[in-house]
Amino acid sequence: MDARQLVVLRELSERGSLAAVARALHVTPSAVSQQLAALQRTSPVPLTERRGRRLALTPAGEALAAAAVDVAAALDAASRAVSEHLESPGVPVGVAAFQSAALAWFGPLLREVAAAGGPPLRCSDQDVAQRDFPALVADHDVVVAHRPPAGPAWPERRLRVVPLLTEPLHVALAADHPLAGRRRLAVADVAGERWISVHEGFPLAGSLDAVAAAAGRPLEVVHRINDFSVAASVVASGDALALLPARTVGPGPGVVVRALADAAPARQVDALLRPEALARRGVRTVLAALQRVAARPADGGRPHGPRRAP
Repeated sequence: MDARQLVVLRELSERGSLAAVARALHVTPSAVSQQLAALQRTSPVPLTERRGRRLALTPAGEALAAAAVDVAAALDAASRAVSEHLESPGVPVGVAAFQSAALAWFGPLLREVAAAGGPPLRCSDQDVAQRDFPALVADHDVVVAHRPPAGPAWPERRLRVVPLLTEPLHVALAADHPLAGRRRLAVADVAGERWISVHEGFPLAGSLDAVAAAAGRPLEVVHRINDFSVAASVVASGDALALLPARTVGPGPGVVVRALADAAPARQVDALLRPEALARRGVRTVLAALQRVAARPADGGRPHGPRRAP
């Protein structure tokens, strides 16, 4: 039996005829009969009987109709509980982000959500390979992820993807490097340098490939470092260059950053969610606040000093 069948039985008990039930439920008498027949197949005893030209309930049917009242009340309470959950500002919202976004945005996001009267936040930094970001939505309501703009898109058939930022990547070099005095660099200027890259499989690993493609030659990658602060310290030593995000990461002492005039390496930063998460008012509030934080100018709250990469 299901709830629709119990509703029909209850209405028959209270209204006394198939026609009256059909009018009340805005269906045909035939549809009412079909629901009663389906309900009867689940019962070991008759639920209805003919009394002259009228279909009436048996004692078992009346007992089940009485129980249907309790079922309707329980379903209504369940529905209201779901609605209250979806609308409640007190239900925590989990937000996960790769480390540089977490460092740049978690603090402002917490303040923004609190100012908007939003829900409590549960923040988590996640250092994962690009392919692993979509799976994080199983444990977090909002996942801040990044990828190369020209790389594979997120699987939108099972995710909701909200773009937050396309962030340029600039060349970081030691402040005393011979090229540091130039305001802008060309790919040809840096193609012969030693380089730092992130580990294979992480979102920024392909960024140097774009520079190499523009140079028409492979770049010499001598270090694999996922932490921007470690990468910047190596850059400051003069041993190698690196690509650093221009909006969410500061270069740190002894390091300068320069844009490439003839190439535009970048990363796309997106919020990933399960479709049903957007039904919650708290999640929508957090997502709107995250969009505002991400849209602010680079120097409006950007952290100082080098930070951790993806």
